[in-house]
Amino acid sequence: MNALDVHPQGDREVVTTRSFDAPRQAVFDAFTRPELVTRWLLGPDGWTMPVCEIDLRPTGRFRWVWRHTTKGDLHMSGTYHEIDAPSRIVHAERFDEPWSQGDALITTRFDEADGKTTVTQTMLLESTEARDGVLASGMESGVARSYERLDEVLSQ
Repeated sequence: MNALDVHPQGDREVVTTRSFDAPRQAVFDAFTRPELVTRWLLGPDGWTMPVCEIDLRPTGRFRWVWRHTTKGDLHMSGTYHEIDAPSRIVHAERFDEPWSQGDALITTRFDEADGKTTVTQTMLLESTEARDGVLASGMESGVARSYERLDEVLSQ
């Protein structure tokens, strides 16, 4: 089993690391192709992603909407800053609802060794308070569940 590691770094960052038993290109594709993203990036059980728009290029935008039957919708949008396929993506993101206190800059690295790919996401937030809010939000369990689904997608 590939364990999820989530920890603060510095004053404003959250680092998430997880390995997958798949080649880097397959994992990169799962992060960037809407038909795959909608199958795994769902957080806790009970959520769907009816909107997944991805314009994967520098200055390209994305729009994601998650839906829960009792909790309603959660909206996020962002802009890609850097695409170095299949090794790195840098993007800014913002939830429409201000729970996360502004924009976050996300750097995602895909490192392959011996047929396994390690994904490291570094989230740079606007303040220490925003970082602490993200860590206290329960996001770790949602990320863990999403990555379990990603394991299933990659095994098919």
